[in-house]
Amino acid sequence: QAQLVESGGGLVQPGGSLRLSCAASGFTFSRYAMSWYRQAPGKERELVASITSIGGTVNYADPVKGRFTISRDNDKNTVYLQMNSLKPEDTAVYYCYANRVYVRYWGQGTQVTVSS
Repeated sequence: QAQLVESGGGLVQPGGSLRLSCAASGFTFSRYAMSWYRQAPGKERELVASITSIGGTVNYADPVKGRFTISRDNDKNTVYLQMNSLKPEDTAVYYCYANRVYVRYWGQGTQVTVSS
């Protein structure tokens, strides 16, 4: 059974950093593109960052460019999101997402709150 488990969320002050992790199991992780999405209260879920299966190509949403970095370790079946210079508007539930052709998996989400 495919599973994605996020961790690393929490409360951080503006300007601080967090590193999210997403551990995958139950499918061939290295064959899947991976992404991080987020959903703030009252807003639609939006793409934050994505990385191809072998990590050769990454993409970022404009609001996080230069502050967030997505990476993956295919030996550990894990994808990461390093978040620096966090802002209150980054507050959201962050979700891990795996996709390959017509197969898609979602994690349960981890809360990130940026507040002083």
